[in-house]
Amino acid sequence: MTQPNSAISLRDVQPDDLPIFFEYQNDPDAAYMAAFTPEDPSDKHIFDAHWERILSNDRYITKTIALGDDVVGYIASFDFMGVRTVGYWIGREFWGKGLATQALKLLLEVETIRPLYARVAHDNIGSRRVLEKCGFTYHDEDSGYANARGEEIQEFIFVVE
Repeated sequence: MTQPNSAISLRDVQPDDLPIFFEYQNDPDAAYMAAFTPEDPSDKHIFDAHWERILSNDRYITKTIALGDDVVGYIASFDFMGVRTVGYWIGREFWGKGLATQALKLLLEVETIRPLYARVAHDNIGSRRVLEKCGFTYHDEDSGYANARGEEIQEFIFVVE
């Protein structure tokens, strides 16, 4: 059982992590909150090709979030729409325990490019709080088609300088 203040670590993504990431991506509640998911998150071939591109791109920083032997999720920084951006995915069983905040704080020690941006669905209060706890502030708004919701939604853009 995960304790609320348990320490997490970031480590290189291992091949055995990918099936766990795939499972997390296919959680309907988590996908709804993330909103901007692949068109068909259950397509393993697309998932595998996506992760092959990510892991072979030396401009990305991509780490597994681990709590002991448990894979909590992943966190990454990457170039998106001309700016350095951070993103993460946490398995739903680990929500509400401060682990995403811990992971983002650790990533911010490794990723030193500033400004660093993050995009979040307007109604994803938990993720917005994670960003705010890590020093990100509201910067702008945008909208886009959210595959997991089947409609265009508003998203907030946050930045840390």
